[in-house]
Amino acid sequence: MIDQSYASANDPLIIAGKTYHSRLLTGTGKYRDLTQTRLATEAAGAEIVTVAVRRTNLGQDPNQPNLLEILPPDRYTILPNTAGCYTAEDAIRTCRLARELLDGHNLVKLEVLGDPKTLYPDLMETLKATEVLVQEGFEVMVYTTDDVLMAQRLEALGCVAIMPLAAPIGSGLGIRNPFNIRQIVENAKVPVIVDAGVGTASDATVAMELGCDGVLMNTAIASATRPIMMASAMKQAIEAGRAAFLAGRIPRKAYASASSALDGLFF
Repeated sequence: MIDQSYASANDPLIIAGKTYHSRLLTGTGKYRDLTQTRLATEAAGAEIVTVAVRRTNLGQDPNQPNLLEILPPDRYTILPNTAGCYTAEDAIRTCRLARELLDGHNLVKLEVLGDPKTLYPDLMETLKATEVLVQEGFEVMVYTTDDVLMAQRLEALGCVAIMPLAAPIGSGLGIRNPFNIRQIVENAKVPVIVDAGVGTASDATVAMELGCDGVLMNTAIASATRPIMMASAMKQAIEAGRAAFLAGRIPRKAYASASSALDGLFF
């Protein structure tokens, strides 16, 4: 049983000055319907939910179901994202639209894609968009590669969280380069949240054991055979991984070590 006093209550996630007790951030796309979206979000225990502004009705169309009716902003932090944007200009425009739709909300997830096949970010366009958005008062959580120097540069520009990919979006490959993720964590002064590539609960646990502050996922839950059950599994995986990181693992050794020492035996 995880000691929740360490895994949550006394170990909060702080993003842009706001405190959260869940370190699992979830997406809202790819579900069967809005009811399944709500149930999976609740099972995950998520407090931050990301929304693709270009693909989701946040009130733009009064004749369609509104996501905010099942995930109300007074209960969840809505994190609008710029999914589908391939230029800095499109991403900036999308963030401005999100701020208008959400009554001045400034927290955004910036992603500027460079390749429609891999959905890898275009880092040059990401830098351009970041600079403008920060100047306009946005609190930018930025999707990037696992490049250590790029993460530092984005933080220097004023991002409130760095979100390196573990593997390509939706691939389910897990963390392909744990060394780089760990280096980003060790150098960052803002939260590091793994974004993209998680496939199952063990992947989420590994991310947390590396010292990441959280994990954002959508496909791994929404496209699972049983999304609500997977959401619950991911919640537990995040908590276990964080607790293990705080507890401190034993060092790896190339040889065996007896569980009980021979010194001081009575016979």
